[in-house]
Amino acid sequence: MLPPHAEPLALFDRPAWSELVGVFDLETTGVDVSRDRIVTAHVGLLDASGAVVSARDWLADPGVDIPDGAAAIHGVSTAYARAHGTSASQVVAEVVATLRGMLDNGIPVAAYNAAYDFSLLKHEAVRHGVTPIDDPSPIIDPLVLDKRYDRYRPGKRTLEVVARHYAVRLDSAHEAASDAVAAGRVAQALAERYAAWLPPTAHELHTRQVGWARAQADSLTEYFVRIGRLDPDDHLDGTWPVR
Repeated sequence: MLPPHAEPLALFDRPAWSELVGVFDLETTGVDVSRDRIVTAHVGLLDASGAVVSARDWLADPGVDIPDGAAAIHGVSTAYARAHGTSASQVVAEVVATLRGMLDNGIPVAAYNAAYDFSLLKHEAVRHGVTPIDDPSPIIDPLVLDKRYDRYRPGKRTLEVVARHYAVRLDSAHEAASDAVAAGRVAQALAERYAAWLPPTAHELHTRQVGWARAQADSLTEYFVRIGRLDPDDHLDGTWPVR
């Protein structure tokens, strides 16, 4: 059952999975998960208060030109990445190893629109001969959760907008560390607000999100077909967390 309102309920403790949360974000050369490349990455860990316990950042030389449009968003040019970045193969291997270490220890990892970041990371791993994380779990996707528990709220669902809605500070949008930390804190804010309805364990939450993401893609497909943005035979891919 969905919550009848969006007010936090003090009678319910926040789920235990929100007490220690990994965070992950990529900034890239574009939006095609199978073709585009990692430019910057962040993996960190938040405690129960949302404070950063550990953090690691990477700057990669992606091995291809960074389009001007992408550079305008995240601030990293081709020249800068080539001059200061680490080889893409090393960055991918280290990001994969860091995430795998968290997940193997049962620490849930929050990523906003997780299917994008984890799918692109998988393709990059295959590209560079790194064993990919084919089925990362447990993952927390604040975008999926927000759409599930506040389905009818009007407006955009970008991280900037959603962070503002949950009173989470986001100083430098489209900077991997800022976005990753904000996503983790939004996940914790959701855990507090919807404690009465959220699954108690990270693995159960992960399983539920698989179905929720698929249903959300189906609903958005119907809407886009109705307004003429998609052809009737087209369908948005709701596979989560790796496409």
